[in-house]
Amino acid sequence: MVLQSSLKSCLQLSCILKTPKAGFRSTMSGGLIIQSISNDIYQNLAVEDWIHDHMNLENGQVLFLWRNSPAVVIGRHQNPWQECNLRLMRQKNIKLARRRSGGGTVYHDLGNINLTFFTARKKYERMENLKLVVKALKALSPQLDVHVTDRYDILLDGQYKISGTAAKLGRMTAYHHCTLLCNADKFVLSSVLRSPYKGIKSNATPSVPASVKNLFEEDPSLTCEMLLDAIAEEYATQHQIDHHITLVNPADETVLPGISNKTEELQAWEWVYGKTPKFSVSTCLNMVYKDSVIDVKVDLDVKHGRIEVCNIDLPEQWLPPALCSELVDSFTGSKFCPNEITTLATTLLRVCPQDDEMHSRWNLLCENMTRLM
Repeated sequence: MVLQSSLKSCLQLSCILKTPKAGFRSTMSGGLIIQSISNDIYQNLAVEDWIHDHMNLENGQVLFLWRNSPAVVIGRHQNPWQECNLRLMRQKNIKLARRRSGGGTVYHDLGNINLTFFTARKKYERMENLKLVVKALKALSPQLDVHVTDRYDILLDGQYKISGTAAKLGRMTAYHHCTLLCNADKFVLSSVLRSPYKGIKSNATPSVPASVKNLFEEDPSLTCEMLLDAIAEEYATQHQIDHHITLVNPADETVLPGISNKTEELQAWEWVYGKTPKFSVSTCLNMVYKDSVIDVKVDLDVKHGRIEVCNIDLPEQWLPPALCSELVDSFTGSKFCPNEITTLATTLLRVCPQDDEMHSRWNLLCENMTRLM
């Protein structure tokens, strides 16, 4: 049985490992098993950053266990508009996060376990980590047919992906993290990981679609807690350390000095959207207006998440040319974001002539523009 430490123990641990400059810098031999008490994606990604930046892992290693409330997590070099349904996520209040590692897009909820293996760079070995996970699963439920692929995925029954992998290799420290689908909402997963946006051209890293299955579908007797415990036990056995999980609060600056700044950076628009590789959108809006269909060609270049070039080709006389030109000028340089576009359009509309039909056309155009985002 796991003996989980309290926050007081975390503080005691930080005192043992603390150095004046770096906070909780490890001089340990062996390893640590840490579990977050938070289900916030930004806080948990910040813990990864903090351990990577502050802990010396030359003589030890860390296993970090964490779970999140509903969130979509994209890779460092991905385009969220290509990877997920941002409109649906806003409706369902599902967070979007960009992690520091590469790889593809994943959906997290409390039916998903996340594991991060930290080592010195020269000891980095993701295949061994995944074999450890498989061994723990088979020890807990011997009938499970699970194995690791050459792509560093874990498959169930030879075809269903239950775990995907990504990594970050620093100068001295490295980490490999993976998911484990236990009892995730597969309907939400498939809905939010399907992009509705058309006409995007980008060199961003694309995700590779895969069929997925929950472990609990195969063995309903399992729980997330059982799986976490089994993986921690196998990790402790292989690294010859105590099977002891230390609970960590990612908001506790006394244990993790500077963690709040890392959390803020990870949830900032400039990181989540602004780090998207440059892309273009070329599409035709088919707007229904008074029983007729109006075709509007839209071409956009987006850099750092902001509209760099904007061209809107409207039918002649559908809107006053000067007004359309003002709209294009106001969009250029703005965030590729529905809230910002709506605000800009509403502000411009206030200074337009009070013409009900023109206002209706204007609102229809702006509504269709935001659907691109």
